[in-house]
Amino acid sequence: MGGMFGHSWIVIVILLVIVLIVFGPGKLGQVGGALGKSLREFRKSSSNSDEPAAGHDNGTSSKPGGGPAA
Repeated sequence: MGGMFGHSWIVIVILLVIVLIVFGPGKLGQVGGALGKSLREFRKSSSNSDEPAAGHDNGTSSKPGGGPAA
């Protein structure tokens, strides 16, 4: 049946060749850099999604002195 990966490696090679033809070797580095930067920002924003957004404090933050007065 084609092994563990089947024909997926052929599809990946074909896609890489098409990308190389469309963007050319000169812009390929710029496209890769932009893609990497986008992925980093996406990961950063998704890891911060469990924290409340700035200016939208609903009273559950753990800021010093934020507890009830004694």
